Amino acid sequence: MKGVILAGGTGSRLEPLTKFLNKHLLPVGPYPMIYWSILKLKEAGINEILIVTNKNHLSSFIELLGLGEDLHVNIQFKIQGNVGAGIADALMSAKKFINNEKFVVLLGDNIFEDSLSPFVHSFQKQKKGAMLLLKEVEELTRYGVPHLDKTNLKIKSIIEKPSNPPSSYCVTGIYMFDQKVFEYIETIHSSHRNELEITDVNNLYIQDDQLQYDILKGWWVDAGTHESLYQANQYVHEKIKKEDAN
Repeated sequence: MKGVILAGGTGSRLEPLTKFLNKHLLPVGPYPMIYWSILKLKEAGINEILIVTNKNHLSSFIELLGLGEDLHVNIQFKIQGNVGAGIADALMSAKKFINNEKFVVLLGDNIFEDSLSPFVHSFQKQKKGAMLLLKEVEELTRYGVPHLDKTNLKIKSIIEKPSNPPSSYCVTGIYMFDQKVFEYIETIHSSHRNELEITDVNNLYIQDDQLQYDILKGWWVDAGTHESLYQANQYVHEKIKKEDAN
């Protein structure tokens, strides 16, 4: 399997820091934020990684990461042509890189405790379709929220930033797809935010009964705001302290 890290976007919620620096290069613990996604993929045995970013920030990523030599992975880069056009639009940039394989997608500002290994192994056994990882959170209006059928372990639907959330879980920025995802993306239309929404793609998987899910057990942070970036740093530093103590 291959990995795709989406590291574009404008990072407007983290201004003024992101006026001169891509948010995925901001520090989380001792490393730039982007390192954590790479290390999580590597830990799960995924060494072929594509980073999708903006044209203005590409040189910074290359200067930091090279082709992945220091982290012992193979990194390629792709520019998202339509800046701010949504996660699904950015994902289309990975079509040639994936080449009909299953793959894992991480939003580069997702910092989390769990290992991806058990989820990746489970998805490898899944014949086709997609898998999402969920996490119970409080601020549900910030995320896509699933309507769950817990009896049959299915997702009935996903609602983007709902005013009346149908569950206490959010869809994290950790996705696993088969190559069908690119066909689905080509059929959806821009939302009122003028974005191609990944929620619309996931709902198409649901319609075809091809979407599975699992739940993260450890901490998880979408480090896209000043508050959550601070929280991610706290979690990471505590994790490092525990590891050093052992």
